[in-house]
Amino acid sequence: MCAFVASFGRSASAQAASSTASQASAYAGRPYGDERHPGSTQLIPGKVYCAYYDTGGEAVAYHDSDAVNHGSGELNPLDGSYLNGFRVKEGVDISYVKFGRPTPVDDNPFNLVTPPAELLYVGWTVPGEWFNLTVNVQLAGRYSVDFLYTSHQGGQISLELDDKPVTDALTIQSTANSADPLSWRQWHHWNLAKDLAQVELPAGVHVLKVRVLTEGQMNLAYFDFRKAN
Repeated sequence: MCAFVASFGRSASAQAASSTASQASAYAGRPYGDERHPGSTQLIPGKVYCAYYDTGGEAVAYHDSDAVNHGSGELNPLDGSYLNGFRVKEGVDISYVKFGRPTPVDDNPFNLVTPPAELLYVGWTVPGEWFNLTVNVQLAGRYSVDFLYTSHQGGQISLELDDKPVTDALTIQSTANSADPLSWRQWHHWNLAKDLAQVELPAGVHVLKVRVLTEGQMNLAYFDFRKAN
C-alpha cells in the first residue's frame, strides 16, 4: 500500500508538470482586461503597454523570479485604489508613474523625456524573466519600435513573435545620472529609446514576448510600433 501511494504521488506530479508544459506550448494569447482596460488585443501600429501583459499565470503568460508583486501591495500599499492594487496577486512586479509628491519621484529634472502621469509599468526586472502580450498587427510590414523605459544600469532585452525571435539582443542604455542627489531616484529617470529596433511583422493576431536578457532593474512602460518609412 505504501509503495502504491509513493508511485501514485510521482505520477500525479509528472502529470501536473506535463499539463503545465502543454498549456505553455499550446498558448495562443489571452489579452488582459478589467473595468478600465477592455480585454482586447493591443493594436500595432500603436503603443503596446507592458503592464497589460496577458492572463494565464506563471510559466504561461509570464515568468517572474518570485511570486510576490513588489510594486502593487508592497511599494504601493493596498488602499483600495486601482493603481496601488493593480494585478496585486500576480508575480510580475508593477508600479506607476508618480507626480506631485513632496519629494519629486517621476517628475524630476533628470528625466530625458516626461512620462505620462499614472502610467503603469513593469519593474524590478531580473534576467531570465519574460511576459507575453497579445497583439493585433493591422498592417503587415516593417515597423520601427520606440521604447519608453528607465534603467539603473543598462542591459539587454529581446522581442519574439509567436516564440520566434524578431530581434537580436537590444541594448538598453542606462539612465542613471550622478548629478541626482537621491540614489533611489536612479530608477526613475525616464527615457524614450527612438528606433530601438526594426521588426518585420505579419498581419493578424500574434503573441509578442518580451525577454529580459542581462542586468535587469529596468522599468518597462511601452513599445511604440510605427510603420517604417
